[in-house]
Amino acid sequence: MAVQVYGCNHVVIEVDDVPKAVAFYRDVFNLEQLDEGEGDAFFKLGEHQFLAIFKVDTLQPERYRHFGILVRDQAQVAEVREKVSRKYGLELLPPFRCDFRDPWGNRIQVVDLHDESLIWLLPYREVQETGIRFG
Repeated sequence: MAVQVYGCNHVVIEVDDVPKAVAFYRDVFNLEQLDEGEGDAFFKLGEHQFLAIFKVDTLQPERYRHFGILVRDQAQVAEVREKVSRKYGLELLPPFRCDFRDPWGNRIQVVDLHDESLIWLLPYREVQETGIRFG
């Protein structure tokens, strides 16, 4: 029997200050917090995925490892760019439109529906509701 992958279930990031990370991710991405425990927090990412935030004593940022967050359109990408650069003073990383490291060194890439092939987006309810059909 071959393994069948349905998608990504979760992403884990490491921070040294969970309350500050919770405030940052709520503010920048308006994420819904799912659960909270000692030294960790969980946020809903879309329909079936979640972001887990864990406290560590020593941060070790990775050079290329990152995760992507999908937003609706270019205006929302611009809103994230504005907020992370002006409000938080974070550097946008070229060559992409909206790559940055959060205050704990975790690299994030923000893309919109225009960046993605519709075939990959079919599971998203918003895309299904547009009535787009193939074939």
